[in-house]
Amino acid sequence: MTNLLIVEDVEDVHKMLVELFETEGYNVYSAFDGLEASKQFQAHDIDIVLLDIMLPYKSGDELVKEFRQTSNVPIMMLSAKDLVSTKIDLLRLGADDYLTKPFDLGEVLVRVEALLRRAQPSMAVHSLQYGPLTMDDMAKRVTVEGNEVTLTAKEYALLKLMLEQPSKVFTKVNLYESVWGEPYFGDDASIKTHMSNIRLKLKATAPSADLIETLRGIGYRLKKTT
Repeated sequence: MTNLLIVEDVEDVHKMLVELFETEGYNVYSAFDGLEASKQFQAHDIDIVLLDIMLPYKSGDELVKEFRQTSNVPIMMLSAKDLVSTKIDLLRLGADDYLTKPFDLGEVLVRVEALLRRAQPSMAVHSLQYGPLTMDDMAKRVTVEGNEVTLTAKEYALLKLMLEQPSKVFTKVNLYESVWGEPYFGDDASIKTHMSNIRLKLKATAPSADLIETLRGIGYRLKKTT
């Protein structure tokens, strides 16, 4: 059974989400403020988090940073803020998806299912190697020259997609529809932010891990290695 943590301080919205996911067979843990969310996350083996931004005692962005110190579980942000800058900031912190209130419950469910699907280990391929980089898909672990790189669920899925087809040029449409599992409507910010995060994390681990290049106006591909 999937353990879902819902962090939302608006009682009606919280109740609605709990009822939705319990009906779908999820094991739901609840928190109405940031401090309780921290306790629940530490106390249970959480598989995915639905997280509001504006919370008492500790904000959603603080919780994203905190959770990312120890876990790569998918995190979906829920917020009344629809500013592109806010979305970008949260994605850079480590969030995997962002949904603006008011939202459709069907869309919430589909997005959660997509995040969980992307986070599940592939049984077909256990290990991928490209230059100094190794991806252990069973352990969901990426290393460069033996040093581990911490990626979010979306970053991991994007990198895995490219490693599985190392000679392919990936357009933004390819990447978005493959990883997000929904039609692409020109949301460049999500792709650019996640790809930038992957590059920064790989290069911070080792200079030899500068493996992704941008083809202006086309998309992305892996650089050739010797």
